[in-house]
Amino acid sequence: MVNAGGFPGLPGGVAVSGLSVYDWPAADGFRGGTPHLHLVCSEGYVVTGGRGSVQTLTASGYEVTPLAPGTIAWFTPGTVHRLVNDGDLRITVLMQNSGLPEAGDAVLTLPPRHLADPETYAAATAIPVDAPEAEQEWIARARRDLALEGYHALRAGGPEALADFHRAAAALVRPRIAKWRARWERGAAAAAAATGDQLDRLEQGDASHLADAAVRAERPSARGRFGMCGRLDVYGQGTTGTTGFPDRA
Repeated sequence: MVNAGGFPGLPGGVAVSGLSVYDWPAADGFRGGTPHLHLVCSEGYVVTGGRGSVQTLTASGYEVTPLAPGTIAWFTPGTVHRLVNDGDLRITVLMQNSGLPEAGDAVLTLPPRHLADPETYAAATAIPVDAPEAEQEWIARARRDLALEGYHALRAGGPEALADFHRAAAALVRPRIAKWRARWERGAAAAAAATGDQLDRLEQGDASHLADAAVRAERPSARGRFGMCGRLDVYGQGTTGTTGFPDRA
């Protein structure tokens, strides 16, 4: 049943996190995060500080989009993306589908040998949440470097290599689709349904849902978590979920 007062999460079932992009140097001379893609979620960046860029790889080719304070950049599912930090790059990340990437809608560009099955992939990417911070950082940095190995192979391999990676990523996440669908139904789909219900009511001259208006606010539920692209401040009220595969962003 649709909540007459509207969807209780963030507008449209969007997820939000605060991101400080890694400044770790890589072998190719750039500083930044871990290249990866999302399979069903678009992602947006609102740049709040510093300078940098996002490198992207799609079937249309390789691009670099500069990032500076005030820039809004976004991309659709299937876009391999890598954040590069040229100095204190800070971003508010907007993610489609109620934090679905926290439930696994993110696959790192690991070399093919690590994409054979979910267990092999998890062994190469999981960060134990109860490990000391120094160990978590070491693991996050090691998986970043491993993903860069696969990323550079994808760039060199052309469309066929990218298509192979797409197929491997889809096979990895297939066992999780039922849980993803349930999250989408509770989140973004419910938000859209609530709007439809309100339109129906207004068309009939019924404004009763306006009496259920509410104001909500929250602070981050966790700060400085090791994500794929940097340290994350995450939120809980309908904006994020339980981490399965590596953290989003």
